[in-house]
Amino acid sequence: MIKKTALNNIHHKLNAKMVEFAGYEMPIQYHSIREEHKRVRETVGVFDVSHMGEIEVRGPKALNMVQKVTINDAAALEIGQEQYSAMCYADGGIVDDLLVYRFSDYYLLVVNAANKDKDFDWIMQNKIDGCEITDTSDAVTQLAVQGKKAEATLQKLTEADLAAIKYYRFVEDELAGVHMLISRTGYTGEPGFELYFQNENAEKIWNAVFDAGAEFDIEPIGLGARDSLRLEKKMCLYGNDIDQTTNPLEAGLGWITKLDKGDFIGREALLKVKEQGVTRRLAAFVLQETGFPRHGYEIYYEGRKVGEVTSGTVSPILEKGIGMGYVPKDISKIGTIIQIKVRNKLIPAEIIKPPFV
Repeated sequence: MIKKTALNNIHHKLNAKMVEFAGYEMPIQYHSIREEHKRVRETVGVFDVSHMGEIEVRGPKALNMVQKVTINDAAALEIGQEQYSAMCYADGGIVDDLLVYRFSDYYLLVVNAANKDKDFDWIMQNKIDGCEITDTSDAVTQLAVQGKKAEATLQKLTEADLAAIKYYRFVEDELAGVHMLISRTGYTGEPGFELYFQNENAEKIWNAVFDAGAEFDIEPIGLGARDSLRLEKKMCLYGNDIDQTTNPLEAGLGWITKLDKGDFIGREALLKVKEQGVTRRLAAFVLQETGFPRHGYEIYYEGRKVGEVTSGTVSPILEKGIGMGYVPKDISKIGTIIQIKVRNKLIPAEIIKPPFV
C-alpha cells in the first residue's frame, strides 16, 4: 500500500503532479521543473522530504554502533554537529549514504527513503550489545527550506539565531511555536535548512513558512527540481551514482572514508582498493553540443564504449547538458573529451572539475 506524507492533502490542493517514489505518493513538480529549480537558486523554495528515513541509535554503546556501520568518523562529532557519511558492505560496496547527527545522549541517522527498510535491517543485523535502534521515520515530517532567502524566511518564525548555525550544525528550538530540529544542511548546494518535527504539526509549519516567505516569492518545489539542483552541485544519488556495486573511493567520497578511525564494516576491502588504486572514477561532464544525457546512456572514448551515464540533465542554469558517469581512471582527467551517445548520435563532452554551478 502506497504511503502518504502528512502534507499529502496540501500537495493535491496545489495540483502537484504526484508520483510513487520510494513507496510514497510524492510531488514531482507543481508547475515547471525549470522554474522551480530557478526559484531555489534565486530566492527560496520548500521541499516536502518526509519520505526520508530517521533511525535513532541510543545507549552506552551508541557511538560504537555508529562507528561500526558508517565510514566517516562519528567520534569527531561535537554535540549539535552532523556529518555526511555512508554505510558499506564487507566488500566495500555502498549500502547507502546518510547524515549522522550527534545529540547529547543519542545519534540520529537520516537515510534515503528508498533504502530505509534495507538500511534498518542492515543495522539490526550488525547490532552490538549496549545500544537500542529505533526507526522513527513514520512519525516525523521533514521540510527542506532552501535558497538564498531561506534564513530570512525562517528567522521571522523563531528566536533561535539562525545566522549563528554553521554549515552541518543544528539546534533544537521552537519555530512557529513548534519544538523541532533545525539543521543547516540541504541537497541543493544553496544556503538552507532542514526542519524535523512531529507529523501533527505539518500543515501548521508549512503554512507559517509560506506566509513568512511570501515577500520572496517562495514556492513549493518537487522531486524533479530536487534532482536537477543536486546534480548541478555533483551530489550523488543512491541508485544512480552510488550503489552496492560502487565503492566510496571511486565515487569521489574518499573525503568521508576515514580508514584510520578504527575498524568498520568494509574497511579491509577499502584499504585494498586504496593500496591497489581505483580502476575507474565518477567523472562530471558537460556536453559541447545540444543534447539531453539521460541515465543509462553510453559513454564512448576514441570509438569504444567506456561507461554509462549515471545521472544527467539539461542544467537550467548553464542551459547545457550535464552529467556524471564512471569511466576508466586514465580517461577521468579534467579536460578529457568523451562522447555521450544520445539517440544514436555521439555528442562530444568535456570532463570538468565539479560542481557544474
